Order: sequence, then structure tokens, then C-alpha cells
Amino acid sequence: MKFVNEKQVEKARRHMATEEDYDDMSEIFTMFGDSTRLKIMSALFSGELCVSDLSGLLEMSQSAVSHQLSSLKKAKLVRSRREGKMIYYYMADNHIKNIYKMAYEHIHE
Repeated sequence: MKFVNEKQVEKARRHMATEEDYDDMSEIFTMFGDSTRLKIMSALFSGELCVSDLSGLLEMSQSAVSHQLSSLKKAKLVRSRREGKMIYYYMADNHIKNIYKMAYEHIHE
């Protein structure tokens, strides 16, 4: 294919990620596409919570919260730990908090 600006196209090509990387990033942004998941993430930024506490805080059924937590866990955004019969959920790392914060700041500009 003939490009108008071959140098710029080649520069862009060198900076592109792999197809697998794009798929993984797309999954992260999909998690941000649901307001319930955003609420759960926002709550977990302050520390770990169990499903019962999350459902009370968000005024949602435990089933609905569990379903969303499962999606967040599958996307590796949330982790869990067991303490006796209780399972506590927490954010996997601060990268997601930074993305959330940037999006929040962007809508308030």
C-alpha cells in the first residue's frame, strides 16, 4: 500500500502494540463501560469490602454485586481474599484508580 507520509506511518507502526495487548486493553475499557462496575471500583478504592457491605452501600442485591465482581475479577481488576467464611474484595492495583481519576477529572473540565 502506498502511504502519503511513509515516515509517519512507520513511526506509528513502531509504537503500536500487539493484537493481544489491544484485546486485553479493550477488556479493561469494557469494565469502565458499566456504571455499576464503576461504583464498585470507586468503593473499593478506599479499601477492601465484602459483597454484603458493597450491596448495602450501593443499595443493590448481593447477587447483582457478585455478578459484577466476577466480571471485574475475570478482567484482573479486582482480587479477593478469604477470612473464615467471608470473602473480601479489593482493587488489584493503582493503575485502574489512575484511569478512573483521569476520566472523572476529564468530565469535570
